[in-house]
Amino acid sequence: MYGLITRLTAHAGRRDELALCLLDPNVKRPGCHSYVVAHDLNDADALWITEVWMDEATHTAWSHTIMETHEMLPALGLIATWGDTTFTRPLGGVGL
Repeated sequence: MYGLITRLTAHAGRRDELALCLLDPNVKRPGCHSYVVAHDLNDADALWITEVWMDEATHTAWSHTIMETHEMLPALGLIATWGDTTFTRPLGGVGL
């Protein structure tokens, strides 16, 4: 498995709107085992995105697809800053 944890900061006051865009059920994520969007409790404009994918190649292919289809374009316009991404190798857990 392949994991990512990323902190995104929305433009001021638009965090919930960004969260809704990221959680859009119409955006397909083939090969994604888990995609969690969470509020940062210390920053009213920040979100944490935790993802678990089948493998890195599957995530990369999905990333290219959404850039080509512009599926995530509404979300991209709401992001003020991309924080660091931490890459992980999930071992398992509830829901995996």
